Amino acid sequence: MTDFLSTGTLPEEYRDLALTVRDFARSVVAPVAAEHDANHTFPYEVVAGMADMGLFGLPFPEEYGGMGGDYFALCLALEELGKVDQSVAITLEAGVSLGAMPIYRFGNDKQKQEWLPQLTSGRNLAAFGLTEPGAGSDAGGTRTTAVADGGEWIINGSKQFITNSGTDITKLVTVTAVTGNTGGKKEISTILVPTDTPGFVAEPAYNKVGWNASDTHPLSFTDVRVPEENLLGERGRGYANFLRILDEGRIAIAALAVGAAQGCVDESVRYAKEREAFGQAIVRNQAISFKIARMEARAHAARTAYYDAAALMLAGKSFKKQASIAKLVASEAAMDNARDATQIFGGYGFMNEYAVARHYRDSKILEIGEGTTEVQLMLIGRELGL
Repeated sequence: MTDFLSTGTLPEEYRDLALTVRDFARSVVAPVAAEHDANHTFPYEVVAGMADMGLFGLPFPEEYGGMGGDYFALCLALEELGKVDQSVAITLEAGVSLGAMPIYRFGNDKQKQEWLPQLTSGRNLAAFGLTEPGAGSDAGGTRTTAVADGGEWIINGSKQFITNSGTDITKLVTVTAVTGNTGGKKEISTILVPTDTPGFVAEPAYNKVGWNASDTHPLSFTDVRVPEENLLGERGRGYANFLRILDEGRIAIAALAVGAAQGCVDESVRYAKEREAFGQAIVRNQAISFKIARMEARAHAARTAYYDAAALMLAGKSFKKQASIAKLVASEAAMDNARDATQIFGGYGFMNEYAVARHYRDSKILEIGEGTTEVQLMLIGRELGL
């Protein structure tokens, strides 16, 4: 990968993966994207196709049913899917970086052997239960509690905006909960909760502005009992561990956002060459060509930013600042390009059956989820010593 950063050429294995996912996105995802979006239905047949391709196992070792790849491979897949359908892309991103990755990073051998093969196969999904009604960007404001009692944890509380949490194939939710209090400071730990546990409820799905084919629910926990061995990682390290997961996830979200930004460029180029006004293709108008050129520049800059962050991560170097930069730049590129693409399409850009209309609705959440724009600016400032 470092060769790419210096030469501009993807190594063959990465290029082949990107091309394979690109073909899948165009031939399988694109034809059903508008229908699932309109009907707010989860694309089980598309998810099954991604599972067959091994996409859910991309960054995991073969011993856990993975493909033996790396996080950059996942990002390339997300970029290609994001060009066509952000709902499908976020389903993969959340299933891997938020669902399976916490178990891989912090689970013990028993937990890995039990859960990872199910999740890397893509036949089952896991969700990441962090956000709460009163604690969005302030993740440390967790109110959900887990009390140790006779070899079990008793969990009470609620979560909101949880992706992949209520599908027919969701089998597990990883939950942050307050497990104690030391010196007035909350001890936050992470606990694995199978979805068939009594007292766990995935409440009715949200009616969202975008990402309509992505599964998102509020969750409630009422005297949910799970074994004490369902503690994931060290007690009291749940919040810190999830921050690491979020740092990685921001690179993946940036990749998805770059896909969305590039998808808007590709659609605009095609449309501007075909659409005629005042006796010529609208691409002949400098106002249109300059707008598309700026869109391409945004996508390229954002792609370079997430490649850089991924390279640092894979090299074992500090990448927190670069991940925040990538997420910030890419999410803004996606939103800006969606707005410009809608303008280029005119009235057609306001019709939901067109991909640019879906990108216009979908892209806003990229500036909010996995850390808002303001959070990214705060993190970048901290890394600069501000």
